[in-house]
Amino acid sequence: MARVYNFSAGPSMLPEEVLKKAAEEMLDYQGSGQSVMEMSHRSKVFDGIIKDTEKLFREIMNIPDNYKVLFLQGGASTQFAAIPLNFMNGSGKADYIITGQWAKKAFAEASRYGDARAVASSADKTFTYIPKTKKEDFDTEADYVYICMNNTIYGTVYHELPDTGDIPLIADISSCFLSEPLDVTKFAMVYGGAQKNVAPAGVTICIIREDMLGKARDITPTMLNYSIQADNNSLYNTPPCWNIYITKLVLEWIKGLGGLEAMKARNEKKAKILYDFLDSSKMFRGTVIPEDRSLMNVPFVTDSDGLNAKFIKEATDNGFVNLKGHRTVGGMRASIYNAMPIEGVEKLVAFMTKFEQENS
Repeated sequence: MARVYNFSAGPSMLPEEVLKKAAEEMLDYQGSGQSVMEMSHRSKVFDGIIKDTEKLFREIMNIPDNYKVLFLQGGASTQFAAIPLNFMNGSGKADYIITGQWAKKAFAEASRYGDARAVASSADKTFTYIPKTKKEDFDTEADYVYICMNNTIYGTVYHELPDTGDIPLIADISSCFLSEPLDVTKFAMVYGGAQKNVAPAGVTICIIREDMLGKARDITPTMLNYSIQADNNSLYNTPPCWNIYITKLVLEWIKGLGGLEAMKARNEKKAKILYDFLDSSKMFRGTVIPEDRSLMNVPFVTDSDGLNAKFIKEATDNGFVNLKGHRTVGGMRASIYNAMPIEGVEKLVAFMTKFEQENS
């Protein structure tokens, strides 16, 4: 059976090399006589897997020693509550920039635990841009400033971080994780669900500066307390072992390609192919202002709902799947994460060109 080109926003496609390696080791991981799915998280074999995975993360992302790397359950959405429970405990204030559904949900969750303030929002134009902020916009008493780095639904990304001064900056990087180099030292915490660029859904990676730890409220559930998770090296309870193993394989794949600089060049090439077509097309158009366009998620539309529906159906019939846009935007969305080959984007553009010619 031929594999399709999967443009899903998540769970997304994984590198074929990773899938083949996992298949080879499914029944017997490196002579252990068992699958990673079966082995104890307390075993010597899995201890090697999780330690190697963290080592690769630190190497590829250049993570300093004063940051903890945690492999947690509950998805990125669980961090919406964990973050204020762990960090919004000085002044009890936090500033949020609302750039899409996920930042909006994180803000709503934080508002349950303290004085969360929406400093800026791009809701006025359906989140098609990143709002500009100045250092003076932020409350100097805020315990942290929160952003969603790349907005999966709306296709925007921070190309330049907000200046928060001495206020710790926290970012959800779920849909741009490992897509290009990131200076971790500019953040107090970054985190992301794995199901875009890292692994199957089920593990969330949190990278936290050590001085942020130890401030959790007494009511913080044990499983949401970052200090407890850090003290137990992400092994307080059974972690998502298989997903951590796949993360390791993906990191090895990225390293083999040349690291994050090479990944960035690859992703820029893919995005340019698609954006150049959208900018020249008379039928299709992108929905995001050019300066804030994401490399990972590309929403686009025609001027007709009927034409949008026809395109999605015919694309699916031709092996280009999961192109339907989010209901709040409509139209189409191509998520071109790390594992999407350049060939996949080239073939999509060729199909879009043909569709435009036949339906003009």
